[in-house]
Amino acid sequence: MNSFNLVYFAIDETLVARVYDHIFKHGSSASTRLILIIVLAVITHVLVKGVSLISERVIVLTQQHRDRFHFAAQQPKIVTLIRLIANTTTWTIYFVAMGLFLQECGVNLTAYLASASVIGLAISFGSQGLVQDMVIGLTLIFSDAMDVDDMVEIVGSAVVVGRVQEIGLRFTKIVNLYDQVVFIPNRTVANVSRFPHGGIYAYADIQFPAGVDRDKTTHLISTIAQAMWKQFGAIVVSEPLIYPVQAAREGSWEFLRVRFVIWPGQGSLIETTFRQQVLRSMKALDPNYADWQITVLYRASGVKISAPPSAADPKGTVRR
Repeated sequence: MNSFNLVYFAIDETLVARVYDHIFKHGSSASTRLILIIVLAVITHVLVKGVSLISERVIVLTQQHRDRFHFAAQQPKIVTLIRLIANTTTWTIYFVAMGLFLQECGVNLTAYLASASVIGLAISFGSQGLVQDMVIGLTLIFSDAMDVDDMVEIVGSAVVVGRVQEIGLRFTKIVNLYDQVVFIPNRTVANVSRFPHGGIYAYADIQFPAGVDRDKTTHLISTIAQAMWKQFGAIVVSEPLIYPVQAAREGSWEFLRVRFVIWPGQGSLIETTFRQQVLRSMKALDPNYADWQITVLYRASGVKISAPPSAADPKGTVRR
């Protein structure tokens, strides 16, 4: 058997040729099989991307209806997993399609796979940082270190505070206070601190001057807090919570507690701007009102804060 017949035999016995002959019950030409490989690869790629986009759209809808779709709303990392699966599937499709294409051109499929393995091994040794990024990226995805849309502080080559936009195999994308998208190489992530409430709880305790109208003073403070939220919406991440007026235990004064949820590291907004505005209003009611009568406190997520008293006990008492 001459060399031409050997090549023809090898091409005629390719995987695609055997599948084609089995389905259609007749022989096929090499050009027909090459076109078939390209068409199938493109169709599969479009289907995978379509499923990925639809899945991400479903996740967005479920996040907008958290009360009805608990699982997806509470597992935002599923978006990252969908992207990971879609990208992996896409690369696998084209890797297999290239192998089948080369086989149709007379290249041995076993040799192609062996060469790809050797090249992949060489790349992995030459790109150890890339491998580290991928391993740590998978660890971040499948662990509870952080999820998409979490407020976190990441310590690595630099300290970055922001909201997680995406956890990829190469980078973790964080959006900071200035709306900058920061790409952090996964291998540089040394420490991750999560803020479960989406920010820092800042409590402003405002002591009431003696003899003031409680309702009017509460309304005045509430108006200032609402104005702060509307003006500094990029820092105050949710509507302030106004607690009912409370009496200090073993004390002769009453105070009002206002709770803010703010971006980490932005406590000066409450300590200065909010505090000064309230202080100015309190001095208008009582010229002898002192600075120390307004205190700003911070609470970690594990510290229990007294809930607002119920309607049956509107006054309530708490320890200060």
